Amino acid sequence: MFNKKSITDIDVHGKHVLVRVDFNVPIKAGVVKDDTRIRAALPTIEYLLAHGAAVILFSHLGRPKDAPEPEFSMAPVAKYLTGLVNVPVHFVDDCIGPKAEAASKALKPGEILVLENTRFYKAESKNDLDMAKKFAALADIYVNDAFGSAHRAHASTEGVARFLPAVAGFLMEKEIKYLGQAIANPNRPFVAILGGAKISDKIGVIDNLLDKADAVLIGGGMANTFLKAKGLSMGDSLVEDEVLGTAKTLLEKGGDKLHLPIDLVIANAFENEAQRKVVPVGPIEDGWRILDIGPETVKNYSDVIQKAGTIVWNGPMGVFEMANFAEGTYGVARAVADSKAVSIIGGGDSVAAINQSGLSDKVTHISTGGGASLEMLEGKVLPGLAALLDR
Repeated sequence: MFNKKSITDIDVHGKHVLVRVDFNVPIKAGVVKDDTRIRAALPTIEYLLAHGAAVILFSHLGRPKDAPEPEFSMAPVAKYLTGLVNVPVHFVDDCIGPKAEAASKALKPGEILVLENTRFYKAESKNDLDMAKKFAALADIYVNDAFGSAHRAHASTEGVARFLPAVAGFLMEKEIKYLGQAIANPNRPFVAILGGAKISDKIGVIDNLLDKADAVLIGGGMANTFLKAKGLSMGDSLVEDEVLGTAKTLLEKGGDKLHLPIDLVIANAFENEAQRKVVPVGPIEDGWRILDIGPETVKNYSDVIQKAGTIVWNGPMGVFEMANFAEGTYGVARAVADSKAVSIIGGGDSVAAINQSGLSDKVTHISTGGGASLEMLEGKVLPGLAALLDR
């Protein structure tokens, strides 16, 4: 299934290895608040160190305006990493040029160097090949372990792979194996659960999964657009009127395969303490909005999930950030956790929901890449993956 070379296919001893990681983590007042993505990269980092490499890590962080901004510095990440590994961790406040080159040259096997944020340069997101060459000048080998950025053709993900022998890290390999297998050859029945606010973000995904999955369960704000496309008034609910035509087309294509809510939790304001009630699917009166799927829908969806052989879930079922509208998402999370299926969860909100529900250890695979996993589910080629050497 996985046809790219990985770090186990090359000799890294005594080499400088440049590793693109996804260390785009939340930082508040200079402190890392969630280390999931850092820990996900540790198997690759530790393997390289154990096999005698000098390891240079680089990543983007946040959305700086193409120039250095202290709040988006990688310095706190480097500091945090020192507490996770038993080797020296150095930091340099640039990612290309003389400073980065000097720091790289001074790096010894068994040590780590963390470079500054790649997005402090506009050239990064333009996949500028001069910048890519400067990255390549720092090392002998390039490893891409940043699945969360593999859908972007940037200088640090696609460009640099043109100038160095380029292979996958363990996280990249694991992500592609799970998601690739789910799409190409799933254990059946294959059930896809799609939520979140908008259909427009996931039109290609829904379309592709209607060809591949045995059932597609819809929740979240995107369900409202489908319900309106069926002719129901949605009151004050979030609806994407501009894609109603697309929603109708998907409904026709999906037939019995596309499952919509049969009951809903509605509220008279977008706030946790709002008045709320459970109603069967039907016209929603003005002044009320849908904020979650109802208990009968959870039961319905759970029955489908229980019979599944493979489950892919992307997007919450309601506004789970508010406790009074979280039960739909948590109910589905419990059903996925109880299932014997191979279960894969991707997308920031779904991952946050499964972590908050305390059920993350009952899921087969939690993907680190929201946009990348969506593009894989849509059947697209990921530039950061395509650039790596074939086996």
